[in-house]
Amino acid sequence: MGIIQKQGIKSSYFIFLGFLIGAVNLLVLFPMFFTKEDQGLVRAMIDIGATLSVFCTLGTLPVVYKFFPFYNHYLGSNKNELPFITFTINLIGFGILLFIGWHNKDFVIRKLGKSPSLGHYFSYVYPYTLFLLLFYWLEAFAWGLHKGVLTNFLRETAVRVLTTILIIVFGLHWINLNQFITLFSGIYLLPMLYLLYELIQSKQWSFNSFKISSVTRRLKGRMINFALFVFAGQFFNLLARTNDTFMIVGLKGLSDASIFAIATYVSAILEIPQRSLNAVSIPILAKSWKEKDFANIKHIYHKSVSNLLTVGLLLFGLIWLNIQNLVTFLNWISHKQGGGYDALVNLAFIMGLAKLIDLATGVNSQIIGTSNYWKFDFFTNVMFVIVSIPLNYYLIQHYDLTGLAYSNLIAYTLYNSVRFSFLYFKFKLQPYSWKHGLFLILSIGLMLAVHQIPAPNNFILNIAVQSLVYGIGFYALAIWINPAPEILYYFNQFYQKSIGRLFKKG
Repeated sequence: MGIIQKQGIKSSYFIFLGFLIGAVNLLVLFPMFFTKEDQGLVRAMIDIGATLSVFCTLGTLPVVYKFFPFYNHYLGSNKNELPFITFTINLIGFGILLFIGWHNKDFVIRKLGKSPSLGHYFSYVYPYTLFLLLFYWLEAFAWGLHKGVLTNFLRETAVRVLTTILIIVFGLHWINLNQFITLFSGIYLLPMLYLLYELIQSKQWSFNSFKISSVTRRLKGRMINFALFVFAGQFFNLLARTNDTFMIVGLKGLSDASIFAIATYVSAILEIPQRSLNAVSIPILAKSWKEKDFANIKHIYHKSVSNLLTVGLLLFGLIWLNIQNLVTFLNWISHKQGGGYDALVNLAFIMGLAKLIDLATGVNSQIIGTSNYWKFDFFTNVMFVIVSIPLNYYLIQHYDLTGLAYSNLIAYTLYNSVRFSFLYFKFKLQPYSWKHGLFLILSIGLMLAVHQIPAPNNFILNIAVQSLVYGIGFYALAIWINPAPEILYYFNQFYQKSIGRLFKKG
């Protein structure tokens, strides 16, 4: 099994664990202890902080992804000044943000008229943004040193554990809402410090060199050009993915934002394998382009499609079959607030379908972004924004949250169709085979068949029955068609080891 598969599967453990912890936070603890408005407030802080932190990088992250191997190869870690340069630029970006925010704070508060509590707590977005910015900066170097497993653990698991602790402390009335928001604004501080410690300990990264090297003088033109285009593309991409939250907050209020946040989180479960593959594939693809190893790029593209589509269909089926059970549970646990989570059924299905389409195109974004045609990444992300923002605004005005979900589906479909076409016509890359089509059709048929099983009155029993039947049927299809041999092999190994340990304990 290759390095991408090994690290990808290890990363998936931590990401999946993080999603489980996050699910407890979002689907149990938050509805139990917080109002919908307060839940929407936290979600708005997360999306705004994520968008602003990427803005503050001013293009340094893609530069680290692409050029850090060159610096380490020619200079070594002790003479590598890229950490100092990028850190300085990040601080400049954060300073620009503070300047703009301070001079426009009254305008921001006016635009949040339907979400007054967000206007009241908006200043807490800035420390959240700063610590997330520094984490992203360190994470970029960690990816280049093949430490994607560690960064995924910190970002996906550790942060959610810290969030769980804060929610429980709030639920026990040891802190009030103002103190909770204050502590939450620094949620990335400890993960950031630990990642810094690990990078220093690795001896492959240092912050000791402040002198501009010959590598920087030789590559500065390429780096600036690359940074501006890819940064703009990434920022537009993130804006396209988070502007829905901004529009809900501004047009509908924080209560609707909390419901949409749950639908987003449920559909984001499909991103678990994608996030882990992205972290470990970027440095491998960058090296393959550098060495002109086109065969390896083609291999990675094919394997990413096979693995992501297989896992995505499994997760999508489990979500769709159990979404009504989730709604029943949320209405029950938040009965003191009157429930009101029924809109999640349509939202989760449509948004999950959009994520499945994104998964089915593999690591197309990473292949384009690390190639010499990385400018195309910018243009497709601009297209994504141009399509999604007007669609979001129009459809949310006319069809509420369901319209916003359809906007996601349309934008993702168009976005990935353009990227797939580019890779096909430019490089003759076509990662699909008849197995993918057959597996897709039979998986859909299996979902529809399992959905016809009579539902027990107990939603917990219903979850167990439908999930078990679908899981067994899906496993049988995977063995028969074998669309992703690595996934099946690793699952069998894990299952055999687990059974062996169980019998030993017995």
